[in-house]
Amino acid sequence: MRRGMRGLLLTAVLGVALTVVGGVVATGAAAAEGAAQHGRPKADRPNIVLLLMDDFSLELLETMPNAQQMKAEGATYRNAFVVDSLCCTSRSSLFTGQAPHHTGVLTNTPNDPENPIGGWKAYEKYGNIDKTFHLALERSGYTTGFTGKLLNGYEVSNVDGVVTAPEPIPGWTEFDPVFGGGYNGWKYRSGHLGADGALELTFHGAPALSRPIAERDAQYATTVTGDKALDFVRRHEKASAAGGAPYFLEVATYGPHSRLAKAYDDNYVFPPAFADRARPGEDRNLGGNCGTKSCGDLTLDDLTGYADDRTDNAPTYLRRDGTTAPAPAWRTNEVTLTDAGALQRYRDRARMVQSIDRLLAQIRAEVGENTYVVLTADNGFHLGQHQLNGGKGTPYDSDTRVPLVVVGPDVVPGERDQLVSNLDLAPTFEELGGLRPASYRDGTSFAHSLSQPRARGSRYTFFEHTFAKSQPGEVDTDEGSGGTIDIIPSYIGVRSERGLLVRFDLDDDWDGTDYAWELYTYEDGFEKRNVYAERHREPWVRDLAARITVFGAGEGCAPLVCRVLTR
Repeated sequence: MRRGMRGLLLTAVLGVALTVVGGVVATGAAAAEGAAQHGRPKADRPNIVLLLMDDFSLELLETMPNAQQMKAEGATYRNAFVVDSLCCTSRSSLFTGQAPHHTGVLTNTPNDPENPIGGWKAYEKYGNIDKTFHLALERSGYTTGFTGKLLNGYEVSNVDGVVTAPEPIPGWTEFDPVFGGGYNGWKYRSGHLGADGALELTFHGAPALSRPIAERDAQYATTVTGDKALDFVRRHEKASAAGGAPYFLEVATYGPHSRLAKAYDDNYVFPPAFADRARPGEDRNLGGNCGTKSCGDLTLDDLTGYADDRTDNAPTYLRRDGTTAPAPAWRTNEVTLTDAGALQRYRDRARMVQSIDRLLAQIRAEVGENTYVVLTADNGFHLGQHQLNGGKGTPYDSDTRVPLVVVGPDVVPGERDQLVSNLDLAPTFEELGGLRPASYRDGTSFAHSLSQPRARGSRYTFFEHTFAKSQPGEVDTDEGSGGTIDIIPSYIGVRSERGLLVRFDLDDDWDGTDYAWELYTYEDGFEKRNVYAERHREPWVRDLAARITVFGAGEGCAPLVCRVLTR
C-alpha cells in the first residue's frame, strides 16, 4: 500500500472515530451505579434470562427443536460473533462489554501469577468486577442471579485435604457457580450463597451405572445448573409480576464442551446425558437422541469446510513498496483427527446439546410476557475444519460465529443482518434495563433492533486474540480440543459483509512483530483460500486494513474509537 493512500485512509477512519455518535454518553461512574435511567419507566423494566452455551458450533443449532421454535418466534442475528473465540477472554468481554486489551484477560490461564495475563486472576486484578453490566443492573434495583460455569480459574482450593470455596463475586444477588469438574458431567462441586454471604459447597457425584437413568442424570451438570435456574425464575417471576424487582439471570452450561476426565468408565469425549445416549443393543454411533435429526443423518458435510486443503491458506507479507510475498504457514499441526473420530464427536455433541435444548424450553415455559430470553454461546468450535483437529481460538467462522436468538416483549420475529459482537451484550442489557450504557463499553447496544429488524446497526466487527504458551490449568489442550491452541498466533481481525481480513503477528515475542495477512471473501461459504495477495489493493480491503491499524494502535483503541470503528 502506498504511504500516502494509507495515511489518507487512517486519517479518514480517525476522523470518524473522533466524531461522537449516538447522543450523550453517560459517565462510567454514573452508569456503574445505575443512576442514569432512560427509555423505560422503572416499574416496567423487563426481566432478562441469558442462556450461554460453551464451545457451541453453529451447525448444532439445527438439531435443537426448541431452539428452532425460538428462532421462528424471535429475533435471529445471522451475523453474531465473539471478540475472541476462547472461553475466559470471551466471557470477560461479555460481562464488561470490553475488548481483551481493556479487560487484560488475554488467555484462559494467568501464566505469570504476579502479573497475570488471563483467567480469573487477571479478571480480578484488572478491575473487571467493578465494570460488569450485572453490577450496574443490581445497583439500579435488579435482582441478579448466576448459575453454571463462570470463568476459568474461579475455583475451589484444596489445602491439606480441606476444600474451600472462593469468595463470592459482587454484582450477583444470588450466586450458584458450578466449578470446573462440571466439564466432566459428574463428580464436581457447586456453590450457593449462604445466610452469612459465603459460598457453601455441594458435591455432585456419579450414581452407579446400575441406578436408573433419571437418577444418574439428576446429577448431570446441565441438569443441576438447570434446576438452580428454574428455581430462580419461578421465584422471581412471581415476585416481579406482583410489583417486585425485575431480575436478570445468567444460565451458563458446561455443554457442549469436552470433558477433561472420565466421570464414568466410558469413551465419551463429549459426554451427553444418559437419556440422550444410545440404549443397550443400539449402535453407539447411530443410536440416541440427536434432536430434530436421526444421529445417522448427521454427516461431515454439515461441517462447512471440513478437511479443506490448507496449503492455500498460509498468510501473506505486505512489503513496504506495496508488493506481497508468501509468509510461513502457522497451521503446522499434525492432523490426528480421523473422519470416524470427527463424526463420532459431532454426533455426541449433538446428543449433548439436547439437554440444553430441553432446559431452554423449560425456562421459556416459566417466564412471563415481560421477560427477554437470550440464547448464545461463548465461542464456536472447529472439528476438522482448517485441518486443525478440534478446538477454537481462530478468527474463522467455525470459531467466532455464534447463535444469537432473542424472544421477549416487543421483539419482532425474523432475521437480522446487522453485525453483532458479544461486546454488544453488556450495553444491550443495560439499555433494556433502563440504563444508559457505561461510556467505557467497547460494544454498542442493539436493543433498538429487537423491535426494528432493519434498524441501522454495526457494519464491522473485530476480533482480538493473544498467543501464549499453555500453562497448567489450561482446559483447551485436552483431547477434545485437539491440543492446537498453542499454535494460533496473536491477531487482530475485522469482518464486514464483504469478507474477513486478519493481521497475524507471527513473532511470538511480546515485544516483536512480524505481521502477515489473510483475506477471505466467502464465495465458497468458508475460508477456502487466502486471497490477500490478489486483492489487497482494493479500496474495501484497504479500509479494513486501516481499521485494524486504528483498532490495534498503542495499547488498543479507546472505547469511543472502538465503537465508532464498527459503524
